[in-house]
Amino acid sequence: MASSTPVPQTRSAGAPDRDRSPRIESHGIDHIPDDERHGHPRELFSIWAAANVNYLSLVVGGALVLMGLSLAQALAVIVIGNLFWLLTGVLAVSGPAAGAPSEVITRAMYGVRGNRVNNAVTGWTISVCYFALNLAAAAGAAFALVEKTGLAASTPVKVVVVLVIAAVTLTIGVYGHGLIVRLYLPITLALAAAFGVVAYAVLLKADFGYAPAAPLGGTELWATLIAGVTLIAAGPLSYTTSADFSRYLPRTTSPGAVIGWTALGGFLPSVLVCALGALAATVVDMTDPQTALQALLPGWFSPVFLLALVVGTIAINAMTSYSAGLALQAVGLRIPRARSVLVDGAVAVALTLYALLVSDFLDTVSNVLQLTVVLLGPAMTVYAVDILLRRGRYDGAALMDESRNSPFWFAAGFNPAGAVAVLGGGGLAALCVDTAYTGPVADALGGVDLAMPVGMAASGLLYALVSRGRLSA
Repeated sequence: MASSTPVPQTRSAGAPDRDRSPRIESHGIDHIPDDERHGHPRELFSIWAAANVNYLSLVVGGALVLMGLSLAQALAVIVIGNLFWLLTGVLAVSGPAAGAPSEVITRAMYGVRGNRVNNAVTGWTISVCYFALNLAAAAGAAFALVEKTGLAASTPVKVVVVLVIAAVTLTIGVYGHGLIVRLYLPITLALAAAFGVVAYAVLLKADFGYAPAAPLGGTELWATLIAGVTLIAAGPLSYTTSADFSRYLPRTTSPGAVIGWTALGGFLPSVLVCALGALAATVVDMTDPQTALQALLPGWFSPVFLLALVVGTIAINAMTSYSAGLALQAVGLRIPRARSVLVDGAVAVALTLYALLVSDFLDTVSNVLQLTVVLLGPAMTVYAVDILLRRGRYDGAALMDESRNSPFWFAAGFNPAGAVAVLGGGGLAALCVDTAYTGPVADALGGVDLAMPVGMAASGLLYALVSRGRLSA
């Protein structure tokens, strides 16, 4: 496999604000020197908030009530599940410390070669699948918006719509970090205003005392509660790349501020929008949220709502494409970051068009992604434990060394601790799954799916034990 050292990209020294200017970001997975660091951790709030005021959160919130939970139970699950944003915040601390993206920092956990495997699976492949799923969701809202103009959503129109949404998304991803920082605050404010109108309409009609006609109890209730927490937690657990968006911050940035602004940016909007979906499910059928919510909204606002769904999905997908581009470089593809983003987008668009026009491919992908918690939970835990063991200290320059002399070469390019922890934790989690299939542990527990807590606890413990006294620089 070719070395993952990025193609040389020039950047003038002593110009710390260039990343903020409206030009394509020059850095890829290379180290960000101290004299090019800038910004304040509060900028992280709007980055994560814009990505989480979205349609998916409405769907997930409504799904909790459809699963048979009362409103009170659903709201408790929403808060507990979203507490996992704290882990996303912890991972973001490594960005300013190393001046590198997550895709490079994880060499400390898996080794130079092992990290290429990690990026290929938990980085690039899963990111592209999520990109395709989100693009399909945005396209559905855009098709409805087009039809409101009187134009039929024929196959050619659908293709054009998907390509336009993808083009806008990839433009943000290609321009990169500077544009994301500048653009996501106004996007957050605009989406907050739009969803504020939705909230007002829902709150007027919501049944705050809602309980299902046949309340769940016993094992069935516990199984549903744990499944709900896992469903909510899957969002923050999918962001093992939070250092990608914090790596330009100065090395001296407060770790507590990085954790706080990142976690709050994900937690607050996710809780509010998921809760809005649950409240709506007490009065309308959220099996088709887009149609159901429009029934609660004033007619004039329906196009605005559909547009907000599209914009929110563009925001989350731009971040996904940005990180997927870095992952592709880290896998070993020697192309500039901007081109790697375009490669990711081309694959995701092809999957989306195939799914929308030919088959139910995305249904298959969606089922597969339900199992990602088996890998993403352990992967995030290993990353967080590594940060704690190193006390947040990383040598960014050393992480860039991919030679056999690298302190992160370990054994033949693989770190046994990372491999044992992820495979061991993932293997135990697979025994506890009750989604796409029922594992033996879940079967013995009457359908209670403990894959997430078991996988995370086991991987964290294994990594701490195997790594003890063996950490590299």
